[in-house]
This record gives sequence, structure tokens and C-alpha cells, in this order.
Amino acid sequence: MDILSSEKTSTLDDILLQKLEKALHKPTQAVTVLDVAKIAAEHSAVDLAVAVPHLPMYARKVLYENLTSVEEKIKFMIATDSATRIGVLREISVEEIVELIEPMPPDEAVEVLEDLSERRYRKVMEMLPAAKALRIKEIAKNARNTAGRLMTNEFFAFSMEVTIGVAASTIQNNPGIDLTRRIFVTNAAGELQGYVPARTLIVNPPDLPLKQVMLPILHKVKADFSREEVVEVVERYKISALPVVNERDQLIGVITSEDVLDAMEDILDETIGSVAGTTEKVAGNEPVLKRFLSRFPWLIVTLCAGLVNVGVISSFENHAKGMLTFVLFFVPLITGMSGNIGIQSSTVLVRSMALGLVTPGTRREAIIKELLGGILSGLFFGVLCGILITVMDFVGIAGLEVSPWAIGLIVGVGLFGACLTGTLLGALSPFLFSRVGVDPAVASGPIVTAFNDFFSMSIYFLIAMGISALIF
Repeated sequence: MDILSSEKTSTLDDILLQKLEKALHKPTQAVTVLDVAKIAAEHSAVDLAVAVPHLPMYARKVLYENLTSVEEKIKFMIATDSATRIGVLREISVEEIVELIEPMPPDEAVEVLEDLSERRYRKVMEMLPAAKALRIKEIAKNARNTAGRLMTNEFFAFSMEVTIGVAASTIQNNPGIDLTRRIFVTNAAGELQGYVPARTLIVNPPDLPLKQVMLPILHKVKADFSREEVVEVVERYKISALPVVNERDQLIGVITSEDVLDAMEDILDETIGSVAGTTEKVAGNEPVLKRFLSRFPWLIVTLCAGLVNVGVISSFENHAKGMLTFVLFFVPLITGMSGNIGIQSSTVLVRSMALGLVTPGTRREAIIKELLGGILSGLFFGVLCGILITVMDFVGIAGLEVSPWAIGLIVGVGLFGACLTGTLLGALSPFLFSRVGVDPAVASGPIVTAFNDFFSMSIYFLIAMGISALIF
């Protein structure tokens, strides 16, 4: 279907978007529908779903209506963004929504149904077959961002006494259930006993019981495990299908590698948003006003912190005379250097925490390493800065009217103190945020940056005043 399958995906998205924009700007509705239908027939629903968020909402509905089959519409609704789903679901009938939801895997259906109004959600659930509605409710009852939300409760699991032939026949007769690389084996009570690789069903005799070819389950999770814990287990042990069990060790769901990839994308999106100081979906195409409102609270904090910093500078200037006035010229240098060092420390620690490289037992070691790095950076750049300031005056660049070596000493020692302060803040804040239940990625955002400016500048001024008093 996709005539541009050999192109890079980014290039394909651009070409698709250009085609759709051109078709939807035709002067007559008849020509528009014909052109859009042709585009929908030539390209996969997934590629179209990725491209349409860049189009106006009316255009997204036109494209959806021209998809060639229910199967293509289902793929489109699963792959597109929440805003597009909301716009399309608002325009189509409840009966059509039921037609879309019924063949969907339960975990995907839950995600799509979340974009419905409460009233329409209840109607859809009432019209769905009872078994399908129950499977959807079983997943929807779990908290967001947990294993229970990632899992699907449609999977293949057989008793240990079942033969390979019977299992293979059952799989063949249920094409609507996705076949994972693992077929799970349970006892009479539904307790998980092991798994059989899908390949084993092909290479072994059909009359062989599953218990003779099954392998032990080494890793499993419960429904309340966080998505971060799930990602860590799957990434570390390279598991293609992770079983989810309840308190009685009964198999209730399976998390596939595709589910984990989606979770990783969401985690990355949220982490980048936190680092940037926004709650918007970085990978999404949200309206300008919504983007502004997502960033507004963080920027207010930065504004307030900036005003506090102005107060610190004005207070210092009121009490400082002579040489200390020149210290103010170096404030951007101090805040810039300390801020970058602090962000480097916090970013490295946040990444290590996200990848599971920093555990409760290794936190102290990680903090000490960052502090030693900060001390080394502060010493090196403090000495270098002091020397450069002195040399610059000797060659007539700085133009200072007071002793250049004194200014170099004040700024050099002040820079060391500010860098050490930034390192302390950057190294300790991720663990502090984590302890109080806040995403550690916030440690690299505007809040900590603003605090770093305040503390580093205050330390710099205090050091400057102290050295000035000792020298003069």
C-alpha cells in the first residue's frame, strides 16, 4: 500500500503532509474527497495517523472517513494522537465506535476509550459484548502508568497436560488474539508454571504435552508495578513477553515488547518535558494556548526567582563601594558557569536513576563522585578565570581602574564557591525530589536553575565581600 516505503520516515511524513494539504485546499468538495481517498488508499493507516496531527481538525475527520476499511480505521485510531482521536470520536456515532472497539486488543481499546466523554463511554460499554467489556474494565481499573495498564488480557495460556497439537489448533482458531513469542503454561488453579517458545510448537511432535517442553518463568511482575519497573525488567533481561500475575500467582495478563516501547516513548517524552520545564507532550502537536498554559507555572517560578536575584544584587550594590562594584560585572559569568555545572550533574544522575544504574546502595558513591567532579571543575576554572582577568588587564583589555590581581582573586574564588554550590544543588536535588514523590527530571528544570542562580550568586557576593574586607 505504501508507495514510499523505501523513504526515511521523516521524509515520508513531510511528503504525506504536503499531499494532504494540497488535496484539502482544492476548490470543490468532490475533488477533495477523491484526492484524499486516493491518498488514503496509497499509504498505510499508521503513516497517515502520524501525519494528520499537523492538519486542521476538520481535515483529520475527512481523512478518517476515507480510509478503506474498518481494519485501517482501527490502526489509524490506535496510532494517532489523543487530540485527533477526540476530534474524530466526537463526530462519529456510538455504533461506529463500538464497531472500532470490538476487534481492538483490550489494552489499546482502553487508551482509545479514555478520549470519549463519560456519557458516550457508558453507552459504548453497554453495547459491547459482555466478555469484551469485562476485559476492558479489568485493564481500566488499574492505575495509570502501571503494569496493569500496559498488559493485555488476551493471550494464549494452556494447562500443562495440553498437547502441542491442541495448543496449535487453538491458536489457529483464534486469529483475533495476537501470538506472542511465548505460550504460557498454568496448572489447574491458573497459577503460572512456565512458558513454551512459539518455535517449540513447530519443531516438536503434536502429541507431546506442554509440560515436557516448557521452560521456567524467571521474571514476572504484578499489576501494581510501575511502568519504569517494567521497562527495567524487560530491558535488562531482554524479555519478549512479560507475564503479569496477581497475589495468588495466577496469570492475568502479558506485556509485549511493543507495549514496552510505547511506555519508553512516554517516559522519554515526560522526562524531556520535565527537563525543559513544561507539562506538555513534547512529541505531540498541541495548540499554542495549551503549550503556553503548560509552561506558565514553571516560568512564573523563574520570574519570581529572577526578581529575588535583582533584590540580592541591589542590596549588595547599596553596601559595596569601590572595588566591589566591579564584581557585579562578572555576575553573568558566575551564574552561567555554576548553572551549567549543576545541570550537568543533575542530568547525569537523573539519567542514571532512570536506567537503574543508581540504586539506594550506590547513591552516596554517586553523590561523592559528582561533588569531587564539581570541586575539580571549580578549582580549575576558578584559577583559570582569575589568571585570565589579571592578564587581560595587563594587555589593556579589561580596563580596570583598580588592582587586577585583587579582582582576579575575588572572581576566581567566587567562581569556585559558585561552582561548588551548583554541584551540590545538582547532585542532591534529584534524590530529594525522588524522596518526596516528584519526578527527579524536575531537578534539571527551571525551578532548580532559578534556585541555583540565587544560591551561587549569594555565595559569590559573600566571598567577594569577605575577601575584600581581608585585603582592604
